[in-house]
Amino acid sequence: MPLRILLVRHGLSSFNKERRIQGRDDLSTLSEEGVQQARRTGKALSDVPIKAIYSSPLQRARETAALLLEAHGSPQDPLHVEELLEIDLAPWSGLRREDLLLHAPEQERRWREAPETLELEHPDGRRYHPLLELMDQAGCFADRLLADHLDSLESAGTETVLVVAHNAILRCLMLQLLGLPVARFRRLRLDNAALSVLNIIRTADGELDVQIESHNGTAHLEEALPPKGAGPRLLLVRHGETDWNRQGRFQGQIDIPLNANGLAQAEAARNFLADVPIQRAYTSTMARPRQTAEVILRSHPSVPLTSSRGLMEIGHGLWEGCLEQDIAEGWPQLLRDWKRAPETVQMPEGETIQQVWNRSLATWNHIVAGLDPGETALVVAHDAVNKTILCALLGLTPADIWAVKQGNGGVTVIDYPSGAAGPPVVACLNLTGHLGGVLDRTAAGAL
Repeated sequence: MPLRILLVRHGLSSFNKERRIQGRDDLSTLSEEGVQQARRTGKALSDVPIKAIYSSPLQRARETAALLLEAHGSPQDPLHVEELLEIDLAPWSGLRREDLLLHAPEQERRWREAPETLELEHPDGRRYHPLLELMDQAGCFADRLLADHLDSLESAGTETVLVVAHNAILRCLMLQLLGLPVARFRRLRLDNAALSVLNIIRTADGELDVQIESHNGTAHLEEALPPKGAGPRLLLVRHGETDWNRQGRFQGQIDIPLNANGLAQAEAARNFLADVPIQRAYTSTMARPRQTAEVILRSHPSVPLTSSRGLMEIGHGLWEGCLEQDIAEGWPQLLRDWKRAPETVQMPEGETIQQVWNRSLATWNHIVAGLDPGETALVVAHDAVNKTILCALLGLTPADIWAVKQGNGGVTVIDYPSGAAGPPVVACLNLTGHLGGVLDRTAAGAL
């Protein structure tokens, strides 16, 4: 069964408010807003049993963990571990960001554009690469976490572990668990007191698989989405539930409409996004995403909706309309390959995941290229389509599509802060709080 890891960044600190660099120094404390954020996070998780809590020893994280657990009602004490210390930016400690830009423009540029190449010097003269050291540190904590909880992977239920730490170390921890290189550090956004969820399972052949269930959720803080900065933004939504999703049938390119629950999920997404400015909208040519998009756009009646065949669901060929047990009887090895190595599978009379990857990314990139910096576009598509897009943006491969969860009606946000030609940032992923609770309880369904 899964080991669920809840990652929480500390609440807004005094240095965060003043836009000062804090790094590893223990000079800042939680602001009053940060105190309230910690309490709201604990309350939002109050129905989630927590097996163990790990926290950074720095006071802004320690206080966040304590307030969160008090609101949660947990009697446990956090384990404060050195491996969760924030990145070491000692030469910059206490500087305002604008001062850093003024006095060390080249270093500031490296930190923004290629942080893995940044080299700093300690007062004792030692030169070091802060982000590379932090990645090693995150790897050590990941090893410790897995060693402490490997037994849970053999248990009958889900075991949940809470990790409270800092922006950079949590992003590095996610990269380590997902097997991504440090160069992808800037592809993830992490806001104060935001909640991210990773699931780890042991496969039949003994390997450990990691899945991002959700990332950077802030709805429990009364913020629907992280604030938009410069550059275009895209809202990527999976369609609502169909009867075949509920039954576990492979629907692929058979045009199954939304069921009553799917329409309710679309309506919940509409309410969730009602106050978000949207200038453009795109959908697959199929009924279920179009219905979802049309419901969401009732709050944005002047936004035109464009359909694209490039966003159609994967063609499952002869599997379409089948339950998994039917496929297991007719194509047992191919089904096993689909679950363990999807990039190797040619669907019988259907598509490969690489073909879906190619057309989905081409369509996505065309949409992005057509957006002005201030625009936000809604894109409603399917499970496999969304997964291939997100894997590509994160730096994963077609082999990794099961590493990203997309619940029916879930909302993902992608920003391009440097413009359409610049690198994307996953501002949040698979938000499903508008469907009830802070964790994704939508059924897995079928593609």
